[in-house]
Amino acid sequence: MSTRALTLVLLFALALVWFGTLAERKLVRPDEGRYAEIAREMVATGDWTTPRLNGYKYFEKPALQYWATAAAFELFGVREWTARLWAALTGFLGVLLVLHFGNRAFGAPVGGLAAAVLAGSLWWAIIGHINTLDMGVSFLMSLAVLGLALAQLDDASPRERWRWMHLAWAAAALALLSKGLIGIVLPAGALALYILVQRDWKRLGRLHAGTGTLLFLAIAAPWFFAVSAANDEFFRFFFIQEHFQRFLTKAHGRYQPAWYFIPFLAIGFSPWIVSLVPALVRAWRDAPQRSFRPARFLLVWSVMVFAFFSASGSKLPSYILPILPALAVLVALHAAGAGRALLAAQGAVYAAIGLAGALLAPQVMRAATAELPAELLVGYVAWIRGAGLAMLGFAAACAWLALRRQTVAAVIVLAAGGLASSLALLLGHETLSPAYSAYHIAEQVRPGLKTDVPFYSVNTFDHTLPFYLGRTVTMVAYKDELAQPIGWAPGNYLPDLSAFERAWRSDRDAWAVFSAKDFPQMQKTLQIPMRIVARDPRRVVVRKP
Repeated sequence: MSTRALTLVLLFALALVWFGTLAERKLVRPDEGRYAEIAREMVATGDWTTPRLNGYKYFEKPALQYWATAAAFELFGVREWTARLWAALTGFLGVLLVLHFGNRAFGAPVGGLAAAVLAGSLWWAIIGHINTLDMGVSFLMSLAVLGLALAQLDDASPRERWRWMHLAWAAAALALLSKGLIGIVLPAGALALYILVQRDWKRLGRLHAGTGTLLFLAIAAPWFFAVSAANDEFFRFFFIQEHFQRFLTKAHGRYQPAWYFIPFLAIGFSPWIVSLVPALVRAWRDAPQRSFRPARFLLVWSVMVFAFFSASGSKLPSYILPILPALAVLVALHAAGAGRALLAAQGAVYAAIGLAGALLAPQVMRAATAELPAELLVGYVAWIRGAGLAMLGFAAACAWLALRRQTVAAVIVLAAGGLASSLALLLGHETLSPAYSAYHIAEQVRPGLKTDVPFYSVNTFDHTLPFYLGRTVTMVAYKDELAQPIGWAPGNYLPDLSAFERAWRSDRDAWAVFSAKDFPQMQKTLQIPMRIVARDPRRVVVRKP
């Protein structure tokens, strides 16, 4: 079989696994429920300009992913797999992107190895199957950065330069529409830093800045003008609060120390972390004879993004996801020319980690609580053990192949182990869904719940509940991330339990959900008739008798 045919077969197999698992889990709180519900409300209201969560304006992020998910809902129905389709699609496209970039910038087999490395990376595989915004923006920023790099290659034709630079400008605009200013600030910052490091000022003349800027504005600007015209609150909330205050202050409650991302990079880039430092060193030294040094450019991009978020006052583990495609290319470039010892050692290390994971899996039972009961966790133990054993087997095979100088096969096998163990951990999480998803309790409630009957969420809010009920709920004495949107339109909000009692007594029929841990005290406090109709480890649903 030719290399091209083998590549197509492997990509087809990857696509089957990648997309075939999207429907196997219920949506979980908070992110999956939040972003699926915003898209559902877009479809329900017909308003694709102003995002809404539970009926309230929601301006924390731009609208691109909401549009993509709402379009999937319109085309294929409101389902778990359609809610995750954008993340899965952009994750898979990221694999194709590094495949093309690696081969074009460095020659075969770097592209194929880079695709394997990225597909088998724990963080890329997991977040590519979760409905959150990070995968979409990571792919789009990577497309902007790698497209820029392809346009700058010494042997790029004028046609290639024009095409790739305009694609980079378009990708940056879409990244801006996906998660805000980082979509343009970070790629532009990486280019500026590279130019300063290299003193390569002629890059500035190869950006097609005039037509590129026009294309960028044509894509990105219309929605910002439209949403600002329709909502006076948008500009200050989105640009000042959600960008500058988030980066410069601890106001969002996500402050972490500067070293926070180091362990998450080690975990998220598994099973390739053993090769990372040598790959970064090689990237700095690579191709000094070239006018444009693509490996060094990817290194500058990775370091800058890592440093940017490390300096931020707001940190979450997934913020470093955008650098994984670049790191995959650099690790692949190093693996293609490295000796067998490093790859064999990498396989041996992860075989040991897989064995340790399988043996220590029962320790997860220590996490049991009233809201996450042991009977749910015991089912997850088997999945963790299976993930560990999968890593053990594939990593040992990688080491064996590496010692026989079969580098490409060794990388593909280790990537398969990384993907298999990642998906096992993810699919196994479905055993915990009664604790993390409102699906099960919504299924009990929905048959008897009429659309015109009030449903109250008392001192709690589960983002997956409106999605699975197919309707918004009335929030009581609880605001959380919706505090400002509720302040803009407080009409459907009940600020305290007294207001809830009055509303409950006046309703002919009504339903309410409580936190399971709060419900016993609520029963004593609230002097109203309630009948329990459903419950799970986290929630209790009652109905007016």
